[in-house]
Amino acid sequence: MASIELKNVVKRYGTGKSANQVIHGVNAQIGDGEFVVIVGPSGCGKSTLLRMVAGLEEISGGDISIGGRVVNNLEPSERDIAMVFQNYALYPHMSVFDNMAYGLKIAKVPLDEIKARVDKAAKILEIGPFMARKPRELSGGQRQRVAMGRAIVRQPQVFLFDEPLSNLDAKLRAQTRLEIQKLHRELGITSLFVTHDQVEAMTLAQRMIVMNGGVMEQFGTPEEVYTRPATTFVASFIGSPPMNLLKNAPDAKPGVITGVRPEHLDITDTGWALKVEAVEMLGAERLVYGRWAHSQSDELVILRTEESHFVPVLGSTVHVTPRPDRIHHFDAATGKRL
Repeated sequence: MASIELKNVVKRYGTGKSANQVIHGVNAQIGDGEFVVIVGPSGCGKSTLLRMVAGLEEISGGDISIGGRVVNNLEPSERDIAMVFQNYALYPHMSVFDNMAYGLKIAKVPLDEIKARVDKAAKILEIGPFMARKPRELSGGQRQRVAMGRAIVRQPQVFLFDEPLSNLDAKLRAQTRLEIQKLHRELGITSLFVTHDQVEAMTLAQRMIVMNGGVMEQFGTPEEVYTRPATTFVASFIGSPPMNLLKNAPDAKPGVITGVRPEHLDITDTGWALKVEAVEMLGAERLVYGRWAHSQSDELVILRTEESHFVPVLGSTVHVTPRPDRIHHFDAATGKRL
């Protein structure tokens, strides 16, 4: 196992004035045995950052260290990492056992050790009954477990996951998330996991890196990122529905954006007046959408209430009050937390 350190890591495509910089000076220290998720929208640079750690992309500036060793100029095979991809990348003509054992055979690991490692990984991932099958005979979730097993038998210092759950349906994704959590608890291997799905990020991460346009907006625990977002981008990206970011709140200060999450607005007798536009029923809770009742602004405000609470009528006016200890303030010019 090993720590990972990113020091002012930069990535550019091209040279000179025509160069396109896609990663802008990322700094992060990931502890030995830590599970860190890199999350952000499509095109934010999260997979590029992971591929630079893996050695599949050259870095244009800065340093990447694994286990205290700078790996900038090392080939992927020399970095002691194992990568799990979105598309499984299994050999279709090989059995599950042979897929998992192939890398070890190439490395000339003794056959008895290969069998011991594969059997141990198969037990952890509960794929023992499938060892003689070909990938085409497996479900998507089973194939992904085989891909993880192939990584486990390598016994690397670092696991790198590049959106490994994207091809699975919602139920399988939830199940595989639990398997990955269990896997990390049992093996304790330093892991970097890339996803665009905030639910995956919040449920899997011990800490998370939130990327936006090649910039690391925040690095912290899921609780820190949710309760104290560093920027308006983080506030709007993490959370479903997202935080209300209001420029026209009745008591707003000039140049300041008021942030409040939908679950931290309470229906009261007085307070912010909203004209109700829509109500969504989501089982045990409801989302109420409204706009300022006494303003020309078309700013949308979202309120989350429990099923048992009062449900406003469409077109009616309701009053809401933000909980004082749950209000956030951001600079309107920079988007940074005040």
